[in-house]
Formats: sequence, structure tokens, C-alpha cells
Amino acid sequence: MNEHHHVPVLLEEALQALQVKDDGVYVDATYGRGGHAQKILEKIGERGRLLMFDRDPRACEDARRRFGADARVSIQQAPFSTIGRMIEGLGLAGKINGILFDLGVSSPQLDDPGRGFSFRAEGPLDMRMDPGSGESAADWLNRAEENEIVRVLRDYGEERFARRIARAILRERSIEPIATTRRLAEIVARAVPVREKSKDPATRTFQAIRLHVNRELEELTAVLPQTVPALAPGGRLAVISFHSLEDRLVKHFMRVEAKGRELPPGLPVRHDQFRARLKVIGKAIRAGVVETQRNPRARSAVLRVAERTAEGAA
Repeated sequence: MNEHHHVPVLLEEALQALQVKDDGVYVDATYGRGGHAQKILEKIGERGRLLMFDRDPRACEDARRRFGADARVSIQQAPFSTIGRMIEGLGLAGKINGILFDLGVSSPQLDDPGRGFSFRAEGPLDMRMDPGSGESAADWLNRAEENEIVRVLRDYGEERFARRIARAILRERSIEPIATTRRLAEIVARAVPVREKSKDPATRTFQAIRLHVNRELEELTAVLPQTVPALAPGGRLAVISFHSLEDRLVKHFMRVEAKGRELPPGLPVRHDQFRARLKVIGKAIRAGVVETQRNPRARSAVLRVAERTAEGAA
């Protein structure tokens, strides 16, 4: 398997959104396999800087192998919810010119059966972005109560047959623990009575469990507020989402920060404390026909962009 086989989504659009400057300081919060990072490095000069984050140890190994000798680069293996603290520790708070998030899983993660992300190939039911941390999908699935499984499938997978699937899982695991991707996919396929066109019946279940195991929505909720004080005035925040729940969080966050916090009635606070800290840039950007034909993963991608205001940073 080629570890570098990953096609970055909305590459040119993301670079345009970041407005990369020769001497700018940028953060690639989700390195993946470095498609966006490589292009940012091609655009910045000797005085520029790029901080790379990923919680997947294989992604960080790839980053060190390819870019570790570059003096402009810093590589951190950590969940992106730690970005704010790390930026502050480096003395770069309020000095970052652009932060990019490319959410979800990368192609190498999906394509490696050993990672357990895909229902298309047999592999251990793991799904952790950092296999050395937290509870695997199998461990969770074999201990969770029915109502917890139902909640995860409904909330994160928007699965209308969540109850039927949860009961099937409990029934099957009482016979033998569910340890592999194919066994889970087969359990779900038997439990789902209606097929969606061009969609495997296990799609929503695998997506929901992956989001839960990696706490992806919680991570996103935690990191978004950290990006604002990290950005310099005029600095850009660019987020590529592949899931409606992620995109909803990003859209709401940017709108709230662009509106400015409500001024509580009767409280002795200064009006400048409630200025808008972000300005939304343009409308949501989606991949065009050419890109989606070349890379089907791009079909669900949504890019949203916001800029740090000078007033809110004052």
C-alpha cells in the first residue's frame, strides 16, 4: 500500500482561503498525508512557518520523514483540541496567519484494513485515529448498553434503524464478541430492512461509531474557540467538513463570532468587549464536477472560511 496515496480535497480553494503569505505562520491542524501542508510550504518563504498536528502516529511518522528536516516546520502528535495551549506555549498566540482543518479520516486510514475504519475489507474493529489511546470500537461495542448504542447511531449516524441495529448487536455479541469489521457490517445488513440507493447499509453505523470512538464532535467543539485568540488580525480560519453535524458546528461557531456576543442588559460591561471577533468570508464552498469525478470523497466536502477582525482583536 502506498502511504502517500491521498488526494487532498478542495486543495486550491483551501490555499486561496488561507491567503498564504511569504513570511506567514500557519497551522495544518489535520496533517493526514500532507497534501495541504506541502502546498503551504511551497508558498511560504524562509521566514515562514508551518505547525503540523495529527493524532495518528503514522501520519506524524510520514510528516517527520518528509518534512522533519525543514527548519520552518514543527510537528506535533496530539489531538487538535490541544492546539490553543501549544500555540500559546510557542509564544505564537495572536500571531497565526491561517489555520486549516480537514476533518474526518484520510484515505490511508480508510484503505488500511488493519485500522478498522472500512466495512469493505476484513480487519480488526478498531477505528481509533490514535491506536495507542482510548477504547477501540470493538471494546466499546461489546460492553455498551442498548440505549447507548442507539443514541450514538442516531446522534452521530442519523440512522433511523438504530434500535433494530442495537438489538441485533446485543444478540450477536451474546453468542460471540464482535471483533471484526465484516462481522459488524453483516450484522447491520441483516438488521436494516430498507436499502438506500448507492449506499451500503453499514455506512451510517460505521460513521457513527468512528465519530464516537474518536470523540470527533467533542474535539471540534473544544478547538473552535481556541482558534480565535490564536489568529492574528486578518488571519484566516478554514475548515473542510465531510459530515453535516461537523459542518453545522462550524457554521454556527462562525456566525456567532461574526455577530458578536449579546450584551447582557443592565450589566456594567464595555461595548468593545462584545465586538465581533470573526468575519465570515463568502459562502460555503463545495467541490466542482471535475474534482468529484476524480475524487468521489470530495462529494460531501464543505469548506467554510472566516477572518479574524482587527476590532475583535483589539
